[in-house]
Amino acid sequence: MKKLAILLLIAVPLCAQTNEKKPPTTLRGVLLEQLRTTHDQEDWFVPVSIAVDGLTAEQAMWSPGKGDHSVGQLAYHIWYWDQRALNDFKGEKNEKFDGNNNDTFDKFTAAQWDDLVKKLNQVLADWEKAVNDADDAKLAANASLIAHVGAHNAYHVGQILYVRKQHGVWNPDKGVK
Repeated sequence: MKKLAILLLIAVPLCAQTNEKKPPTTLRGVLLEQLRTTHDQEDWFVPVSIAVDGLTAEQAMWSPGKGDHSVGQLAYHIWYWDQRALNDFKGEKNEKFDGNNNDTFDKFTAAQWDDLVKKLNQVLADWEKAVNDADDAKLAANASLIAHVGAHNAYHVGQILYVRKQHGVWNPDKGVK
């Protein structure tokens, strides 16, 4: 028993020194982790806050061509669907949607860029708050929706980085070489 106590006294401080982040063990924790790592916490990939940081409106408008989307269009698309999904989650009414997903990309203009970056960060912060504050039943009932929001965000953030790399306006020191 003394040996176990001594090992614990040695091992616990060593574990604490490594600063290893323990993975979440609850549904709320997993969903929050997914939302945060696609928003502003670096983890396995670059979050959107870093992916759009430092771009000018002109750079955000650049497209590789051939029908490919610009960073601004991708950011607008993420914001659009995140806001609609959050409104649904909160039981709030959305504006009418005609079903044309192209509109969720094509309504972006250079004049919107700075405001769009703020709105994108805000909707992601609002999602995190809504998930944090939801009761367990609401969270369980909407877990698939929330997980899809996180996966959708991660997918499009990858596209944003790819477009930035193609345009030559990505600093690889920010996370992706």
